[in-house]
Amino acid sequence: MAYTALYRKFRPATFEEVRGQEHIVTTLRNQIKADRIGHAYLFTGTRGTGKTSVAKIFAKAVNCEAPVNGSPCGVCAACRSIGAGTSMNVVEIDAASNNGVDNIREIIDEVSYSPAEGKYKVYIIDEVHMLSPGAFNALLKTLEEPPSYAIFILATTEVHKIPITILSRCQRYDFRRLSIDTLAGRLKEVTDAEGVVIEERALRYLAKSADGSMRDGLSLLDQCIAFHMDEELTFDKVLDVLGAVDTGVFSELVRAILSGSVVRAIELLEDVVVQGRDLSQFVLDLTWYLRNLLLLKTSLSDGDEAEIRAMEDIMEVSGDNLARLREEAQALDVDRLLRYIRILSELTGQLRYSGNKRVLVEIALIKLCKPQMEIDTEALSDRVRTVEEKLERGIVMSGSGENPGAAFGGESGSERQQKVERPPIPAATPQEIKEVIRRFPAIRQNTEGLMKTSLKSAQLSVSEAGELVVGIPDGYDSDYFVKYPEHVTALEDILERAVGRHIRVAVVPVGNEMEFERNYPDISEFIRMDVTEEE
Repeated sequence: MAYTALYRKFRPATFEEVRGQEHIVTTLRNQIKADRIGHAYLFTGTRGTGKTSVAKIFAKAVNCEAPVNGSPCGVCAACRSIGAGTSMNVVEIDAASNNGVDNIREIIDEVSYSPAEGKYKVYIIDEVHMLSPGAFNALLKTLEEPPSYAIFILATTEVHKIPITILSRCQRYDFRRLSIDTLAGRLKEVTDAEGVVIEERALRYLAKSADGSMRDGLSLLDQCIAFHMDEELTFDKVLDVLGAVDTGVFSELVRAILSGSVVRAIELLEDVVVQGRDLSQFVLDLTWYLRNLLLLKTSLSDGDEAEIRAMEDIMEVSGDNLARLREEAQALDVDRLLRYIRILSELTGQLRYSGNKRVLVEIALIKLCKPQMEIDTEALSDRVRTVEEKLERGIVMSGSGENPGAAFGGESGSERQQKVERPPIPAATPQEIKEVIRRFPAIRQNTEGLMKTSLKSAQLSVSEAGELVVGIPDGYDSDYFVKYPEHVTALEDILERAVGRHIRVAVVPVGNEMEFERNYPDISEFIRMDVTEEE
């Protein structure tokens, strides 16, 4: 007999076997017991949460000859034929491959015939959002006035693509993502039934990797059992099969990033690649690790011991890992963690379509280690903090072989203990500021986000005090600089890197263009930013 995958073998056959969707199961059972069955249902939710399974159970329950507390008995002729897929009363359609008007018209023609046996004809349309506009229009009238014996169950993962005219005619049920506890409990039931010995830690890692999907969790478990047939499934074996990385590697990587050691970070990545780990999964797990650090850091900042303990329960880590996380969280700032998570989140989207994942991951790690490579304002605070830390120690970190332990109070053998002697940057002359005004449109292109937008309609001139005067229309754009002086500092830093001279910037809110011209009549040195890229 052919082997049956675990997610098919252990598909729930009654409402009692459905996990994590009690709010939906209870409602449907009550409708069956009270004989208040609707004619159109919409099941929506992420993949693997039980939409199709519940639809089939509901189809059996409404046709069951002797339902038990609203659930199908499983032994009558109707239940057996529907379970075997041979019943003429239940029609399952994949809208992804049958999405045309003709396919829906076939259903409409069939609906006109009453069921040969049983009470209801149930039409389950999976991935209904894939139907064409014409197919939706053809289905509309039948949904509005169906025969008394017809029930439509529409299932979709993208409910926002369903026309409102269809939504308004259906009872909508939102399937929730399954919790790690729910998934781990069901996986434990499956392993016990299959006679598989598995560590609790490995079980919970599989549940976390399933990302709220029961089908994904059972598929991953199936894969691990097949690789380690007749063996105990340990945490290390599960990591090996799934191409995942132990949390100890993430701890070392975070310490390398904090100390700015690019070489150490790349060495750790090299070990991950040599072991054959999946880089996409590696980035996801690293993001999850940083998320745990962020949760712990925010609770440590509040200082509430009860909240700290509650946050530790949410993170679901061992005692040893928790002690290491607390040490790292104390050495990090919230804004730095947010920057790390932002870079990795952007990387996750890029890896999906990349043919050279390793290079992208290496570039991201270099960005994390060297915030001075970025010119956006979000990285500015990280760059300033790095300089402050070096000034406090009175040394400059040289080369690329820094010791990751230095960020946690250790000494680095490759630090050249030199006093910081940065030569002062000379101030720009009025003539040099005029040259900056001429180049300002190109300089503005190197800014990002709100700064770039706020400078779009800027007017520039030179003051008698030797400042670069930036006139910005009064309102949101000028408030970006006036209310937040650090943004002026960031602009000065960008100009300094562009021309190699220190330029003091004075931002002036102006009501209109003429006002700026009156206050700064040297119009020959005045330029506006609201020009096209070609100009």
